[in-house]
Amino acid sequence: MITTTDTPVVILPTGSVHTLSILVNNEPGVLMRICQVFSRRAFNIDSLVVSQGRDARFSRMTIGISGDSARLNQIIMQVGKLIDVIHCFEHTSNDSVTKEMILIKLLCKTEERSAALQITEHFSGKTVDLTPSSMVVMITGDSPKIDAAVAMFSQYEIIETVRTGKVVMARGELAT
Repeated sequence: MITTTDTPVVILPTGSVHTLSILVNNEPGVLMRICQVFSRRAFNIDSLVVSQGRDARFSRMTIGISGDSARLNQIIMQVGKLIDVIHCFEHTSNDSVTKEMILIKLLCKTEERSAALQITEHFSGKTVDLTPSSMVVMITGDSPKIDAAVAMFSQYEIIETVRTGKVVMARGELAT
Protein backbone atom coordinates (compact mmCIF):
# COMPACT_ATOMS: atom_id res chain seq x y z
CA MET A 1 0.00 0.00 0.00
CA ILE A 2 1.26 3.47 -0.92
CA THR A 3 0.06 6.55 0.90
CA THR A 4 -0.05 10.13 -0.31
CA THR A 5 -1.48 12.90 1.84
CA ASP A 6 -2.84 10.34 4.30
CA THR A 7 -5.09 8.72 1.67
CA PRO A 8 -4.33 5.01 1.11
CA VAL A 9 -3.93 3.89 -2.48
CA VAL A 10 -4.16 0.19 -3.27
CA ILE A 11 -2.08 -0.99 -6.22
CA LEU A 12 -3.86 -3.83 -8.01
CA PRO A 13 -2.19 -6.39 -10.26
CA THR A 14 -2.50 -5.28 -13.84
CA GLY A 15 -2.29 -8.74 -15.40
CA SER A 16 -5.93 -9.67 -14.77
CA VAL A 17 -8.24 -7.97 -17.26
CA HIS A 18 -11.96 -8.57 -16.90
CA THR A 19 -15.01 -7.63 -18.96
CA LEU A 20 -18.37 -7.36 -17.23
CA SER A 21 -21.74 -7.09 -18.94
CA ILE A 22 -24.50 -5.63 -16.77
CA LEU A 23 -28.16 -5.36 -17.79
CA VAL A 24 -29.90 -2.61 -15.82
CA ASN A 25 -33.15 -0.70 -15.66
CA ASN A 26 -32.78 2.46 -17.75
CA GLU A 27 -33.14 4.85 -14.79
CA PRO A 28 -31.21 7.92 -13.57
CA GLY A 29 -28.54 7.19 -10.96
CA VAL A 30 -27.95 3.51 -11.81
CA LEU A 31 -24.48 4.12 -13.24
CA MET A 32 -23.46 6.12 -10.15
CA ARG A 33 -24.54 3.31 -7.79
CA ILE A 34 -22.65 0.71 -9.82
CA CYS A 35 -19.51 2.88 -9.92
CA GLN A 36 -19.68 3.25 -6.14
CA VAL A 37 -19.42 -0.54 -5.76
CA PHE A 38 -16.17 -0.51 -7.75
CA SER A 39 -14.83 2.54 -5.92
CA ARG A 40 -15.51 1.11 -2.44
CA ARG A 41 -13.50 -1.98 -3.36
CA ALA A 42 -10.60 0.00 -4.92
CA PHE A 43 -11.19 -1.27 -8.46
CA ASN A 44 -10.51 1.19 -11.25
CA ILE A 45 -12.76 1.11 -14.31
CA ASP A 46 -10.57 0.94 -17.43
CA SER A 47 -13.40 1.29 -19.94
CA LEU A 48 -17.12 1.88 -19.79
CA VAL A 49 -19.77 1.69 -22.48
CA VAL A 50 -23.45 2.24 -21.71
CA SER A 51 -26.27 2.18 -24.22
CA GLN A 52 -29.99 1.64 -24.33
CA GLY A 53 -31.02 -1.86 -25.32
CA ARG A 54 -33.59 -2.94 -27.88
CA ASP A 55 -36.18 -2.46 -25.16
CA ALA A 56 -35.95 1.20 -24.02
CA ARG A 57 -36.67 0.17 -20.42
CA PHE A 58 -33.20 -1.41 -20.16
CA SER A 59 -29.58 -0.40 -20.76
CA ARG A 60 -26.50 -2.55 -21.23
CA MET A 61 -23.26 -1.60 -19.48
CA THR A 62 -19.96 -3.11 -20.56
CA ILE A 63 -17.25 -2.42 -18.01
CA GLY A 64 -13.58 -3.26 -18.50
CA ILE A 65 -11.54 -3.51 -15.29
CA SER A 66 -8.13 -4.73 -14.17
CA GLY A 67 -7.62 -6.36 -10.84
CA ASP A 68 -7.61 -9.36 -8.58
CA SER A 69 -9.83 -12.19 -9.82
CA ALA A 70 -10.63 -13.35 -6.28
CA ARG A 71 -12.05 -9.95 -5.35
CA LEU A 72 -13.90 -9.65 -8.65
CA ASN A 73 -16.43 -12.33 -7.66
CA GLN A 74 -17.41 -10.21 -4.65
CA ILE A 75 -17.98 -7.20 -6.91
CA ILE A 76 -20.14 -9.22 -9.32
CA MET A 77 -22.28 -10.39 -6.39
CA GLN A 78 -22.54 -6.87 -4.91
CA VAL A 79 -23.50 -5.33 -8.27
CA GLY A 80 -26.04 -8.10 -8.81
CA LYS A 81 -27.73 -7.17 -5.49
CA LEU A 82 -28.42 -3.58 -6.57
CA ILE A 83 -32.13 -2.88 -7.13
CA ASP A 84 -31.91 -1.72 -10.75
CA VAL A 85 -29.52 -4.50 -11.88
CA ILE A 86 -31.17 -7.34 -13.81
CA HIS A 87 -27.96 -9.39 -14.10
CA CYS A 88 -24.17 -9.04 -14.09
CA PHE A 89 -21.85 -11.49 -15.90
CA GLU A 90 -18.13 -11.68 -16.52
CA HIS A 91 -17.35 -12.57 -20.12
CA THR A 92 -14.15 -14.14 -21.43
CA SER A 93 -12.82 -14.39 -24.97
CA ASN A 94 -14.01 -18.03 -25.00
CA ASP A 95 -17.68 -17.20 -24.48
CA SER A 96 -18.02 -13.79 -26.16
CA VAL A 97 -17.09 -11.43 -28.96
CA THR A 98 -15.36 -8.27 -27.72
CA LYS A 99 -14.58 -5.25 -29.91
CA GLU A 100 -13.30 -1.68 -29.55
CA MET A 101 -13.06 1.25 -31.93
CA ILE A 102 -10.42 3.96 -32.22
CA LEU A 103 -10.23 7.18 -34.19
CA ILE A 104 -6.65 8.29 -34.91
CA LYS A 105 -5.97 11.78 -36.23
CA LEU A 106 -2.50 12.17 -37.69
CA LEU A 107 -0.49 14.70 -39.63
CA CYS A 108 0.25 13.15 -42.96
CA LYS A 109 2.04 14.88 -45.81
CA THR A 110 1.00 14.05 -49.37
CA GLU A 111 4.11 11.93 -49.94
CA GLU A 112 3.39 9.91 -46.75
CA ARG A 113 -0.28 9.36 -47.43
CA SER A 114 0.09 6.17 -49.49
CA ALA A 115 2.00 4.40 -46.69
CA ALA A 116 -0.52 5.58 -44.07
CA LEU A 117 -3.39 4.28 -46.20
CA GLN A 118 -1.61 0.90 -46.50
CA ILE A 119 -1.41 0.67 -42.71
CA THR A 120 -5.10 1.57 -42.52
CA GLU A 121 -5.95 -1.14 -45.05
CA HIS A 122 -3.79 -3.71 -43.25
CA PHE A 123 -5.85 -3.20 -40.07
CA SER A 124 -9.13 -3.24 -42.07
CA GLY A 125 -9.64 0.40 -41.13
CA LYS A 126 -11.35 3.25 -42.91
CA THR A 127 -10.34 6.82 -43.59
CA VAL A 128 -13.18 8.95 -42.20
CA ASP A 129 -11.66 12.40 -42.79
CA LEU A 130 -8.98 13.62 -45.15
CA THR A 131 -7.44 17.07 -45.56
CA PRO A 132 -4.33 18.17 -47.43
CA SER A 133 -2.24 17.83 -44.24
CA SER A 134 -4.07 15.34 -42.00
CA MET A 135 -6.29 12.29 -41.91
CA VAL A 136 -8.58 10.57 -39.44
CA VAL A 137 -8.58 6.78 -39.47
CA MET A 138 -11.16 4.50 -37.81
CA ILE A 139 -10.15 0.98 -36.79
CA THR A 140 -12.24 -1.64 -34.99
CA GLY A 141 -11.14 -4.87 -33.40
CA ASP A 142 -9.93 -6.44 -30.20
CA SER A 143 -7.56 -4.63 -27.85
CA PRO A 144 -4.30 -6.13 -29.22
CA LYS A 145 -5.27 -5.14 -32.77
CA ILE A 146 -6.03 -1.57 -31.69
CA ASP A 147 -2.74 -1.39 -29.76
CA ALA A 148 -0.81 -2.69 -32.79
CA ALA A 149 -2.44 -0.12 -35.09
CA VAL A 150 -1.50 2.73 -32.75
CA ALA A 151 2.08 1.41 -32.65
CA MET A 152 2.26 1.37 -36.46
CA PHE A 153 0.82 4.88 -36.77
CA SER A 154 3.30 6.20 -34.20
CA GLN A 155 5.79 6.74 -37.05
CA TYR A 156 3.57 9.71 -37.98
CA GLU A 157 2.72 12.66 -35.79
CA ILE A 158 -0.45 11.54 -34.02
CA ILE A 159 -2.48 14.65 -33.18
CA GLU A 160 -5.00 12.82 -31.03
CA THR A 161 -6.77 9.54 -30.49
CA VAL A 162 -10.24 8.72 -29.22
CA ARG A 163 -10.83 5.13 -28.15
CA THR A 164 -14.10 3.52 -27.13
CA GLY A 165 -14.41 1.05 -24.35
CA LYS A 166 -15.05 -2.59 -25.05
CA VAL A 167 -18.41 -3.78 -26.28
CA VAL A 168 -19.20 -7.42 -25.68
CA MET A 169 -21.79 -9.93 -26.86
CA ALA A 170 -22.08 -13.56 -25.79
CA ARG A 171 -21.48 -16.16 -28.49
CA GLY A 172 -24.24 -18.40 -29.78
CA GLU A 173 -27.51 -18.48 -27.91
CA LEU A 174 -26.01 -17.45 -24.56
CA ALA A 175 -27.38 -14.28 -22.94
CA THR A 176 -25.12 -11.28 -22.78
